[in-house]
Amino acid sequence: MFKKILKYTGLGLLILLLSGTALAAHEWYAKKPFFFRAFLDRTLIKIAFDSPETLTSLGFLESVGIKGHNAELDDDRPEKGDELFAQLDTIHETLLSYEDSGLDENQLLSKEIALYLLDFSSQAKAYRYHNYPVNQLFGVQNGYPSFMEAQHRVETVEDAENYLSRLEKVKLKFEQNLLGLRLREQNGIIPPRFVIDRVLTEMTDFVETPISENILYTSLETKLAEAKEIPIKEQAELLAQAEENIREYVYPAYGLFIDYFAGIAGKAGSDDGLWRLPNGDKAYQLSLNFFTTTDYSADEVHQMGLSEVARIQSEIMAILKGEGFDTSAGFSQAIETLAADPKFYYEDSDEGRAQILVDYQKILDEINAGLDDAFRIRPKAGMEVVRIPEFKEKTAPGAYYQQPAIDGSRPGRFFANLYDIKATPKYGMRTLAYHEAIPGHHFQVAVAMELEGMPFIRKMAPFTAYTEGWALYSEQVAWELGFQDDPFDNIGRLQAELFRGVRLVVDTGIHEKRWTREQAIEYMKLNTGMAETDVISEIERYIVMPGQATSYKVGMMKILALREKAKLALGEKFNLKDFHDVVLKNGPVPLDILERLVDKYIAQGSAVSRV
Repeated sequence: MFKKILKYTGLGLLILLLSGTALAAHEWYAKKPFFFRAFLDRTLIKIAFDSPETLTSLGFLESVGIKGHNAELDDDRPEKGDELFAQLDTIHETLLSYEDSGLDENQLLSKEIALYLLDFSSQAKAYRYHNYPVNQLFGVQNGYPSFMEAQHRVETVEDAENYLSRLEKVKLKFEQNLLGLRLREQNGIIPPRFVIDRVLTEMTDFVETPISENILYTSLETKLAEAKEIPIKEQAELLAQAEENIREYVYPAYGLFIDYFAGIAGKAGSDDGLWRLPNGDKAYQLSLNFFTTTDYSADEVHQMGLSEVARIQSEIMAILKGEGFDTSAGFSQAIETLAADPKFYYEDSDEGRAQILVDYQKILDEINAGLDDAFRIRPKAGMEVVRIPEFKEKTAPGAYYQQPAIDGSRPGRFFANLYDIKATPKYGMRTLAYHEAIPGHHFQVAVAMELEGMPFIRKMAPFTAYTEGWALYSEQVAWELGFQDDPFDNIGRLQAELFRGVRLVVDTGIHEKRWTREQAIEYMKLNTGMAETDVISEIERYIVMPGQATSYKVGMMKILALREKAKLALGEKFNLKDFHDVVLKNGPVPLDILERLVDKYIAQGSAVSRV
């Protein structure tokens, strides 16, 4: 009987609880559940239950008929952060009460990963305000409309009414976020002036948009039109209420932020690195440790970047010379000549942008059909290419990935930025698609979500060096498998890797070596050949996300090193499918744990060729 009950974790535990099962109720409410996995899954579920927006994004409660959370927004008061840290302390105490001797190998790994995250959260508590939660890339000001457009499903009148409720409650949400901004201001943490200017422009444009053209209105309009159960008359009534709520609640909420940022603009300086904040050097080193899952110092990362930049530029120059380009004037001039050739760009029009999306999908369909020799495990979830919403694409990154819904109702999505046609050269499209979608983020994220018998924390752990390292590694795998045999596509791949190498230099340069924003922009522009609009957007991203950009190259280099280690140890018995199984079937992990898993795979001889 108990063996059967072991499977009732995660969603199963929740469903059993709803049905009144006594054991499930115990596992849900007891300080220390009988089953270790029940404790891990229940912990994340309870944290998610305190976040209506997370529940909507996960989409699993709707499958059992629960929708009330879709009428609510998260409680963003600073006090909620205090409550969460206290909750994490209790979780840490309970986790340690599970003796290692009573856990199997897989459970021990889960415990180790949970402790890794809890230990970091304990260290991070002192620096919880060392950030800019409203900036040109993310924050409630653009996260809220994006969430409503992408995550809030409208299939019934109840769903639409919940949408209206969230429009009404947004003013309170902004007021709560404003409290956190004022706390940071009191502690001397004010965003750089360019951040303030960017968000003011973004929010002013948002509220000056006619309501009938605002994404919050048009999104609901589209969803209602696609809903099969809502009569036309009711749709009109719901849209009329949405218009009123946007006017009465949404735009005034943005007005609060506009007034606040306009008021502090005069206090903002032009220094951009984390070093300028109280204990900023310690905060940055902690950020580097977390994002790379290593103990590398800022200087070590900086030097690693300089070395990689030199190596990759040399490879690009050799290809350009072979293709007849004049390389005598140096890398910057040669790459600018390549980038200036109009044959590598789409028409700067709606038709040209639509064709980019079509061609991205062709690229993904092609590689998805040709990976059987390299991958045994494949995600069940689908994959689609969409455009980044126009209202935020000017300051958004070149692309990003959105994971599929747990219940399968929404596929994985590769969002492409089409704002600047010159930022999408044809020779760079394959690499970007492989990174964000297949076999990059979509394979890693969707496979992890679909792993059976794995606690949620193992599926969704935020180890950026692993997840972004895998995506960058995937670009090279696609090339090795022959999907970038055109020399210019290979240049696109190398440029993408060079870009990540440059990130090591500029991120540490800004936050530890006290480079100015302009210094970093100049270095990146000279050493990548990227469009200036992209360079500016990237540098400004590193300023508001210290350390995150270093994780890509560090992670990729580690995965490649581990693959080479396995090849040397196993010789002819090495099988790429087996190696990828080891990397993907354990979910996201810190790099030192990944190395241990690969060492175990080597020791056990699990790379023996299989059909």
